[in-house]
Parts: sequence; C-alpha cells; structure tokens
Amino acid sequence: MKVTHVTDGDTLWVQAAGGVRPVKLRMAGIDAPEICQAGGRAARAALASRVARRWVVVTTRGHDDYGRAVATVYLKGEDMAAWMVAHGHAWSYRYGREGGPYLTLQTQARSAQRGLFADPQALPPRLFRQQHGSCHP
Repeated sequence: MKVTHVTDGDTLWVQAAGGVRPVKLRMAGIDAPEICQAGGRAARAALASRVARRWVVVTTRGHDDYGRAVATVYLKGEDMAAWMVAHGHAWSYRYGREGGPYLTLQTQARSAQRGLFADPQALPPRLFRQQHGSCHP
C-alpha cells in the first residue's frame, strides 16, 4: 500500500495499488503526541519523512473506537511504530499495567534523551487528552 497522507505521529492514510480509496490507519502499539501538544508536529514530521508517498506493508489487527484500522506498518521490513518509539517520537501504548509492546525501546529512548524524552516534563498523550481534551473537535 502507498502512504498518501500522514495526519500525526500515529495516524496515516494508505491506498492500495489500483486506485482504491485511501484508508485511515492507526499504528498499533504506540501513542504519539497530539498534534497540538508539544512534540506533536515533530512526531508527524518524523513519520512523514520516513513513509510519505512510499510503499509499505500493512498488517491490520482490527478497528479502534474512531473507525480507523489498527495496523502494524512496515517499510522495507522495519516496523515503523518501533522506529517512532526508538527515535523518541511516541510512547509505547500501555495496556492497563502493561508497558506496551515497545517498552524496552521507550526505556532506551528515554535514557538517551531522544526526541520528546529529552523533556523530563513530556506528557503522555492519554494524560494530555484527559487534561486538555482532543485537539480535534
């Protein structure tokens, strides 16, 4: 599938070959800053620099509450969610008390102070949304 648009650090649009209508995807396993949150625009730019207008492999796992397909996205075999966390552009998505699938990468990025983890006050998006609501009305 070809990436046609990057909305933010964990949401993008892909289109299958043959002109089928683009599909909105939420990348599985990560939570990137909201676009109006500190680090949000940098996260979108980082993801776009890697995948915009490129062919990716998508493995869909289901749909979220907003109707987006939840998927793992690979560029030349590399998991883009893992790349986002490793470079400090997203958090590993927590499931209850679990640290999420990319917790080790998040810990390494935090230790190296990469990206948003350079700011000790960086607020995970779920907490930002609780305090400020969504950036999108």
